[in-house]
Amino acid sequence: METESIYKKYGSMILNCIALFIIILTVYMQVGDFQFVNLDDYYYVKRNTHVINGITIQNLIWAFTTFDVGNWHPITWLSHMVDVQLFGLDPRGHHLTSVAIHAISSLLLLFLFFRLTGSLWQSSFVAALFGLHPLHVESVAWVAERKDVLSAFLEFFTLILYAEYVIRRKKSLYFLALLSFLLALMAKPMAITIPIIMLLIDYWPLNRYNVEKENHGLCKSIDNVNTFIKEKIPFFLCSFFSGIITIYAQQKAGAIIVISKVSIFVRIENALIAYVKYIGKTFYPVKLGVYYPFNLSIPLSQVISSFLILLFITILVINLRRRYPYLLVGWFWFIVTLIPVIGLIQVGGQSMADRYSYIPLIGLFIMLSWGVPDIINGIKYQAGIQTFLACAVIFVMIGLSWQQIGYWRDSITLYKHSLLFTSNSHLVNNNLGQAFVEIGDYDAAIIEYNKVLQIFPYDENTLINIGDAYIKQGNLDAAILTYQNILRLHPNNLIAINSLGAVLILKKDNDAVIRLYQEAIKYNPNNAEMHEMLGTAYASKGNLDTAILEFKIALQINPNNSNIHNDLGYAFALKGNLDAAIQEYQVALRLNPNDQQVINNKNQLLINRSNNINRKN
Repeated sequence: METESIYKKYGSMILNCIALFIIILTVYMQVGDFQFVNLDDYYYVKRNTHVINGITIQNLIWAFTTFDVGNWHPITWLSHMVDVQLFGLDPRGHHLTSVAIHAISSLLLLFLFFRLTGSLWQSSFVAALFGLHPLHVESVAWVAERKDVLSAFLEFFTLILYAEYVIRRKKSLYFLALLSFLLALMAKPMAITIPIIMLLIDYWPLNRYNVEKENHGLCKSIDNVNTFIKEKIPFFLCSFFSGIITIYAQQKAGAIIVISKVSIFVRIENALIAYVKYIGKTFYPVKLGVYYPFNLSIPLSQVISSFLILLFITILVINLRRRYPYLLVGWFWFIVTLIPVIGLIQVGGQSMADRYSYIPLIGLFIMLSWGVPDIINGIKYQAGIQTFLACAVIFVMIGLSWQQIGYWRDSITLYKHSLLFTSNSHLVNNNLGQAFVEIGDYDAAIIEYNKVLQIFPYDENTLINIGDAYIKQGNLDAAILTYQNILRLHPNNLIAINSLGAVLILKKDNDAVIRLYQEAIKYNPNNAEMHEMLGTAYASKGNLDTAILEFKIALQINPNNSNIHNDLGYAFALKGNLDAAIQEYQVALRLNPNDQQVINNKNQLLINRSNNINRKN
């Protein structure tokens, strides 16, 4: 009979897993028709040469040594490389891989809590909320957030192994849990809070602290806590080193905002408000944006009210811990797992982000899943009410998530939706402008870039984007005026200098090009590209001797630039020094054997020389 009961229990769990897996796949399957978005997807996949070349020895080394995009997450890089090996750059495969990982993670979460508590329906509800909540759409539908779903998968696997270690006391399970945790950290360092989560589940549902034990009482409880902390020292050490590496990576990438720009007091104020906003969005997940700008001026009333709300809930769950221990565990799960991204160390310009809630919301789901049955306990038709409420919530989550997923169809759809609910979103306006450029709608792009300038009037990158859009539009005069305005504000902006030079060359205004680069070289004498552009302008005017001199100076600065060797060869050819020209073309081809322009120039030169010889004969 006992064996039959076990089979029945686990059989029900398997059926729940199958149902949940199918529902999650059905809701998210639409992402198979979605595109990459120009918000990090290009950096992570579409234009990342290491990723698009797939799994190679060089790329494996790169994955474990790079701090690109301000993170050290080699497992995530390898995941993207495997996707490219399997699907190329077709976004369908990349999207569906993330969906599959998310769906499997939901099942792992179900199994974790079922194994810990034996409560199938509460565990299933936690997993369903995790798999179907609209706040989690960003982590799943955004290819660049593969690190979220991959890290969560490994975190849940770590906790399952840890729970099995506690239950079965096998050291091999402990070391497997530690290995899984290391992999989770190498997928996304936000996993650093897992050792604290282990301490929380030690309290409930594992009940390892024995806080109610009469003999020895508090002393015994403290001894247990100390023992369990020591047990997790290897995990804490891994978290510590992962945190150090992450801070270094973010600083190297320039992602961490300097303290002098955002004071610690403003960051604390934002953190308090963000916590409350995450709670609000958990229960009312609408008007979700891809970017919530950081507000340097926060009303004091919001800060105080947020602090009081958090304080009240904290005191409440502590006071109720003996009767309802899951409330304390759920609340501190939420609080602790948000700490790395709550803004105390400000990374980027956002005040919060939907993706940051991917793991933390599980804490609130725990409180709901075990709290609601206790609240309605003893009420007539309790089982029916509980079932009705759970089904209603899940159906609402399905509808909202389906709608939210649709906004990730492409960059333009995503940003237009986000701008409906967020103001001063310069990042969104900028990326929307870039998306319009990609489809050739330059007028719309310029409008979006100008909206960025309304927020940051003298932003160099935005002004350059406007100039580039004017060039693609064919409005060279407007582009020239834009670049000149940049240089008045930022005289040493190399991109603006070279862009202006390129436009002036297109307009065949060689005198203006020469004046531009003569002035720029005074401040940048060791810039090979400027000497090359100046040489090109002199060559266009027919001043070949000065052009050759500038090209030679450029090669002294950068002798391995095949383009400059090609330019010098072409100048020698125009001057009639064919042997010197051929020699430069040969050097250029040694540096870049597949440069078709150099090949054509060399072949044409050889044909001309052959024709000259034949005419003489």
